[in-house]
Amino acid sequence: MVPLEEALHRDVIGTNSGNLIFSDAAHKILTTPNAEVFSNGMRTDVNAAGQINEEYDAFVVPLANAFRPSFEGSLQRLTRLIGKLRIPVVVLGVGAQMGVTYAPGRLKAMEPSVRAFCSAVLERSPSIGVRGEFTEKYLNEMGFKDVEVIGCPSMFLHGHRLPVEKRAAALDRTSRIAVNGSHTAGKGGGLHRVITRAHQRYPNLLYVGQNITDARQLHWRDVNSAAGLITEMPTHPDHPMYREGKVRVYVDPVTWMDELREFDYSFGSRIHGNIAALLAGTPATVLAFDSRTLELCRYFEIPHKLLSEVPEDLDPADLYEKADFSALTGNHKERFDRFTTFLDRHGLENTFTHGDGGEAFEKKLRSLSFPPAVTPWTDVDLASLTSRFGWLQQRITELDTHNAQLQRELARARVGARAAAKGADLAPSIYRRARRAVGGPLRRALKPAK
Repeated sequence: MVPLEEALHRDVIGTNSGNLIFSDAAHKILTTPNAEVFSNGMRTDVNAAGQINEEYDAFVVPLANAFRPSFEGSLQRLTRLIGKLRIPVVVLGVGAQMGVTYAPGRLKAMEPSVRAFCSAVLERSPSIGVRGEFTEKYLNEMGFKDVEVIGCPSMFLHGHRLPVEKRAAALDRTSRIAVNGSHTAGKGGGLHRVITRAHQRYPNLLYVGQNITDARQLHWRDVNSAAGLITEMPTHPDHPMYREGKVRVYVDPVTWMDELREFDYSFGSRIHGNIAALLAGTPATVLAFDSRTLELCRYFEIPHKLLSEVPEDLDPADLYEKADFSALTGNHKERFDRFTTFLDRHGLENTFTHGDGGEAFEKKLRSLSFPPAVTPWTDVDLASLTSRFGWLQQRITELDTHNAQLQRELARARVGARAAAKGADLAPSIYRRARRAVGGPLRRALKPAK
């Protein structure tokens, strides 16, 4: 097991723990007796193209909201990698991030990057799988017609099964409720006021963050980021939910879903935060704040409301009462069949049709140890301090060793540079001495004899 401090240092969640849910799902779905699945990690290595061509039969790309300005650099690197591949490339559920009114103007500047990516993929694939209607329309209007709405692979973690039902007739003050949300929705969309009111009403309310900055705020009380300036969010050390220990960030889907399974309800603006609950069988409602969440809610028929339309004093009990999960669960098999048909068309087997339904994958997961959820640093007990300061001491030792090595390399480089410089000065003088040493005797030898 990777120590929690090391997991945060290395950012094993790829900035957002929601990434782990759909990447895990893709890995499980594609693992069959005839296929092994290998991950190339969260970061794209363009130089790996040769190895990929030589060792693999297909390059599968599960993506989230990749068509957004902040991801353009990563999208361009991925496009360069795909451009070097000679094997099939399959995109599982890419999405565009716009407002809920579908206004793609903010994506205009990055349109050349999106075009280059889609063109590269479609040279190696019969179609592109997208998350929902907004992204389909966005690409269609750019001239790409080989686009299929397949949702997000995370929703098919359990195949055609998605058992979600209300275990309580209604929520009350004793109910265990999870709430989630981005800092953008919190500050810009007013979600922080909804969370504040829910915290006042429900003693067992738990806030679940997802970003690496959230995790570092909890474990290190690190507020040196843009998110750290937003004191209204529960991940900030000054927030009452932080001080009460009612905040979590999960660094693995297994622990995330295991704990959500014990909750009565989940709500908030994070799509994968609520998908984690649904996969755990816990009812959830999404407060959609942008197109990336709204299109998935519409496609999968997840209970949802626009964040802009909910009152500040929203009571989660009202959302719970009105939430209807019959379409979500009742139409899930049809969506699953559409997804597996997409895989078949792209030459990919799936574990539910061609394998053991993911049993071996799940067994292997359960044999591993995962870091616990990140919790607020509110205690000053010796064990807590020992864990954190012990890791810091280890890092300091590693950095000292690395620094000493760099100093030795620098010293050797300087010696080499001085020698090279001295050699450059000596060369002409050696040449001149040689000329004098050889030239004199030759001239004397050529003098006529007396």
